[in-house]
Amino acid sequence: MPVSKRYLKDKKICKVSFKMSKTVVDGAKKIFLVGEFNQWNTKNTPMKKLKDGSYSVTVDLEAGRDYQYRYLTDKGDWLNDTKADRYDYSAFAGGDNCVVST
Repeated sequence: MPVSKRYLKDKKICKVSFKMSKTVVDGAKKIFLVGEFNQWNTKNTPMKKLKDGSYSVTVDLEAGRDYQYRYLTDKGDWLNDTKADRYDYSAFAGGDNCVVST
């Protein structure tokens, strides 16, 4: 589940691409990226299904910050990114949230 980052010329915005592999989503039909950057809205950032069965989405994030996030399937399963920059415990979630640093 790679996360890739690309900074704009002015270095104020980082385009972060999130990707979930087909094997990880376990037959889910829809995947959503949920995190601090979208106020943890569970429907605001759907991921696009690619030809190989994986899912991807790119978001513009302010550079120089850390953002917590997770993935949510249409089955109601919360998934973590195995390649996150780090993990922070969330008492609300009762487990770790992924963190991407821009």
